[in-house]
Amino acid sequence: MPPYWKYLILAATPLWVVTSPLLPAAAQLSPIITQAQTNQNQKPAADHLLAEGMELYDKIRFGEALARFEEALLIYQEIGDKVGIGTTLHQMGRVYYSMEQYQQGLDYYQRGLVVQREVNDDFGARISLNRIGSVYDRLGDYQQALDYYQQAVAIPQADGASCRDRAWQRITLTGIGRIYQRWEDYRQALANYRQAVAIEQELSNCPEEEIPASYARGAKLLYNTGLVAQELGKYREGLAYLQQALGIYQRVEDGDEQWIILNQLGVVSRKMGEYQQALAYFQEAQEMGILFVHFGRGGSLNNIGLVYYELGEYQQAIDSYQAALASAQEIEDRGGEGVTLNNLGGIYEKQQEYQQALDSYQQALTILQEVGDQKGEAVVLHNLGVVSEHLGASEQAVDYSEEAAAIWSELGVNKPGLAITLNLEPLILPNSPHAEKKAQVVQLYQEGVQLAKRGQYPPAIERFQEALGIARELGNQRQEWQSLNQMGLAYRSLGEYQLALDFFEQALVIHQQVSQDTGAIRFNIGQVYSSLGDYTQALEFYQQASDLARGNQLGKVRILNAIGNVQTNRQQYDLALAAYQQALTILKGINYNKKLLEGGTLHNLGQVYREQGKYELALEYYQQALTIQQLLGGRRGEGAILDNLGEAYHRLAEYDKALAYYQQALLISQEVGDRATEGENLSNIGYLLEQQQQLELAIVFFKQSVNVREGIRESIQNLPTAQQQAYTETIAEDYRHLADLLLQQNRILEAQQVLDLLKVQELEDYLRNVRGNEATVQGIPSLPPEEQIQEGLTGILDQAIAIGQELQQLRQQSNRTPQEEERLAQLVTAQEQIIADFNYFIESPEVEALISQLTPKTRKPDLVDDLEDLLSIQDNLRDLQQNAVLLYPLILEDRLELVLTTPDSPPIRRTVSVSKNQLNQAIVSFRQALRNPNSDAKPPAQQLYNWLIKPLEKDLEAAAAATLIYAPDGQLRYIPLAALYDGQQWLVQRYRINNITAASLTDLDSQPQSQLKILAGAFTTGSHSVTVNQERFNFGGLPYAGVEVENLAKTVSDTTQLFNNAFNPQDTKPQMGDHTILHFATHGAIVVGRPEESFILFGDGTPVTIADVRNWNLNNVDLVVLSACETGLGGNLGTGAEILGLGYQMQRAGAKAAIASLWTVDDGGTQVLMNSFYEALQSNQTKAEALRLAQIALITSDDTTVGEQRGSIVARRVGDELPTAVVNRLNHPFYWAPFILIGNGL
Repeated sequence: MPPYWKYLILAATPLWVVTSPLLPAAAQLSPIITQAQTNQNQKPAADHLLAEGMELYDKIRFGEALARFEEALLIYQEIGDKVGIGTTLHQMGRVYYSMEQYQQGLDYYQRGLVVQREVNDDFGARISLNRIGSVYDRLGDYQQALDYYQQAVAIPQADGASCRDRAWQRITLTGIGRIYQRWEDYRQALANYRQAVAIEQELSNCPEEEIPASYARGAKLLYNTGLVAQELGKYREGLAYLQQALGIYQRVEDGDEQWIILNQLGVVSRKMGEYQQALAYFQEAQEMGILFVHFGRGGSLNNIGLVYYELGEYQQAIDSYQAALASAQEIEDRGGEGVTLNNLGGIYEKQQEYQQALDSYQQALTILQEVGDQKGEAVVLHNLGVVSEHLGASEQAVDYSEEAAAIWSELGVNKPGLAITLNLEPLILPNSPHAEKKAQVVQLYQEGVQLAKRGQYPPAIERFQEALGIARELGNQRQEWQSLNQMGLAYRSLGEYQLALDFFEQALVIHQQVSQDTGAIRFNIGQVYSSLGDYTQALEFYQQASDLARGNQLGKVRILNAIGNVQTNRQQYDLALAAYQQALTILKGINYNKKLLEGGTLHNLGQVYREQGKYELALEYYQQALTIQQLLGGRRGEGAILDNLGEAYHRLAEYDKALAYYQQALLISQEVGDRATEGENLSNIGYLLEQQQQLELAIVFFKQSVNVREGIRESIQNLPTAQQQAYTETIAEDYRHLADLLLQQNRILEAQQVLDLLKVQELEDYLRNVRGNEATVQGIPSLPPEEQIQEGLTGILDQAIAIGQELQQLRQQSNRTPQEEERLAQLVTAQEQIIADFNYFIESPEVEALISQLTPKTRKPDLVDDLEDLLSIQDNLRDLQQNAVLLYPLILEDRLELVLTTPDSPPIRRTVSVSKNQLNQAIVSFRQALRNPNSDAKPPAQQLYNWLIKPLEKDLEAAAAATLIYAPDGQLRYIPLAALYDGQQWLVQRYRINNITAASLTDLDSQPQSQLKILAGAFTTGSHSVTVNQERFNFGGLPYAGVEVENLAKTVSDTTQLFNNAFNPQDTKPQMGDHTILHFATHGAIVVGRPEESFILFGDGTPVTIADVRNWNLNNVDLVVLSACETGLGGNLGTGAEILGLGYQMQRAGAKAAIASLWTVDDGGTQVLMNSFYEALQSNQTKAEALRLAQIALITSDDTTVGEQRGSIVARRVGDELPTAVVNRLNHPFYWAPFILIGNGL
């Protein structure tokens, strides 16, 4: 069974865990959680820890407070003290809220609320609901906030409720009022504020210690109530509330707040027509000389001007406005400047100085549009319309009025009928553009962080990109590097590792200009290299981060965990253990924010012990980690540990326990909608059942696993990084294993479909950008008995999820009825019964009867008839009318399986007794012989023929096969099937050969365009250097490439030629869509490893990676020819996925097919073959046949194979242009065999 590495999301500070990190974890040898104390002794200790935590919180020592709460929670959980659990969870929510980690704060508040409702703690539930509402309020999700506030208010209060209980009711009503005020629903706001004010008056008789502490108690509520009342035209009521608020602020000597209220009292008095009183308030405020939020002296002066305007004292109004304007300009308050210019225009209009009014309004309009003040813009447009009418510009007046009306309509305000002035009020004054942008960048950044936490990476990147642009505009380097860093994290989560590195490196450069403390970014870069499997680089950056960590002990713990992760992946277990143990030693000396890190480290140590075969020790650490995770972590992490527990018991051959843990993990994956992990859970159950010799039932679970994975392929890039990395490397092995099981059962048709999906998965492992289609999303069809088994299992699991959801709802209810309490107890019992039901079901007589229908001895022949209708490959082969067959080899450790699909018979399976090692050795020998024109390639070619083709000779003959559509497996991708030798002739002399990535991803029967139109580029002179995987390669020009392209142009007249510097990406890409064939005679490297390391070298020296090819537009292109590619650069061979990747990227970009070379032929042989290929293509041959004829022409030295007349032309060119030594060896496969056609062969 292939091992899986699962990681836990660990709690972290913002600096070091800017990675949504999933650290493989470590442990210590002595158990962290002891059981020696009795419940009686433990409760006082937990109460003491809780009290200490609350004291530390009040002292703003949040990390230490959190540590106390975590310790208390573990004890309360152990002794079953639910009141303590609920209270502690709530306090942890407060800590995270205060640390601005809102999502974690929400999680803990919600968990605390469930427990509080379970124990009927109405008072605690009211506070939790209020604080949950506050979090949503802070996050801008006002509807959610309102919902929770209203739930809090709805909890009934008994007569004679305590002062504290009434105070929280007042706080919640205030929150409701604030939301309605924000929504400008002033009636609802006032209704709730009035209730809150009434309670505030009740509380005046309460001792201070019995109500929540607050600054200037009640003043803010009275102020907001006054604002809302005046918005409703209730000026007297509003004035009374404002005056009460002013009195409180005068008692506490808060000058800023007094100044704000004095100005607001002046505004209300002016609206009431009490102008002298208004003047008095404004002048009193002005005399305080306070500058507040870009309002200050100019704001008061402007409002004084408004009063003089109302009094008809226009010169005094102008004087005040002019002074206000100067003040606004002095402090760069553009919004205040625009408002004052509008009001000046109003005076000039009253004095019938219309041109001066027009000028003033137009200046105001420009400024208010600049600062985005829509209401002010509408006012000025209206005023411009009025004054334009006075000036006789009627058409212009209508335009202004219509623009104003459109804005009023958008704002939901009725159109005013008279000229309007604008107030400057402290609470609604627009900020300066600089201040607004500064606030905007912070808001965008926080939105991005929240989206990223929820796994919504593309929209998060958009927010960070916007924040980055504004930060650069403001010259805010701190916000700039933070945004770049977050973009790097998001791209890492999407598997876009090169982009992630680019952004991290940009962040690092900027951060170094601001601070030398760049450890967090270096840690993140290390994480990317670890994800890429470049462990040397990862360790180097982790060490740099560690050197910079200094006193950041939690940062050091995370780095050590990351180092342990690398050593675990390298199977250097002693080094991993040392790193994890060092992490635990540091954690012992930390008194804050450490429990989840402890749990994660324990879990990771369990992983290492499991790999060392120390299963009992692994189980001990897993259990300790599980306890902490269940209390402090999330459900995903809990599921990961449960699955690991299952694997440990699996290896101990304790299958019942293993199955129980796997089932619990599966339930959690389905409950949280984690489909990737669900696929893993299902395959683990499959391996377990296989080990118990329940092969047919194992296949059912493996099929479900594959189908779940295929169902999520469309959204693979939205998976968290840890899931991508932890699972994709082993998913392909699951597919291969299922194909093996099916072939052992002689279920060939299903195996063929799995083999096709295996190719898709291998592409996904390599490229990480493969999208499914209608063919792949179907997954593997189930036989009728399998469907019945799956329905039964699904029913049990659906029931379990429904029970869990109902339990959660009931636990969140307060004041449950006796019937609801009884139902809750029933559900708890039913939940425990689910696992037993699962075990009983798979062992039940009904399932055994269904399984008997699937065994080879009792399976009916017609059982797969329905599948043949579903899998339409045979129909596709018939439609090609090329006598085509589909060949899928499958390399297994002990044998080679050959699956042949023909148009008119069931799929055929042939088993060859050759081990994977023997086969790979033969492939290496053959490849060496192929690449040396002086060697004899026939012996290794015949050996491979005997394994790959000879077992199928009779089947191919019976099918009258002429075209082999070939989907090679593993290292078979590095050798051309055409060059196999049967003892008499090469395989290409018998068959057309057409490689494909996967049948489900290839459009085999799309017809090519009738007219050839070629874009040909060549790199012929000079040299260029390219660094690949830290290794530098020098590429020289290909002299014969120029001749190749020139001859091509002679053969196909409609050919555009580009050479050397003219053959560059900028000029070449725009022309691609206008041609049917792209022919690039230049170096290309198809490199083992990452797609960004495989590239095509343009003539100007620019490398374009295979990953970038997907962004090309090749929709009109029938064929891409890369005539000088090189595979296995540096002598490295892998699985051949990089060759699959080349073909797929071309197809994804829109091209129907590609021809690439498996090695470079740089002394003219390529030129000869390409001449022949295009001659044949001009003769209306298919692509596959044209390539075959060109290869035969070199083998036989008979150029007439490509056409009688054209052959003589080819022969003459060969004789004229190539050295005699080359001409005499062109029949060696070195010259003709490297070229493979991938994709549509028509």
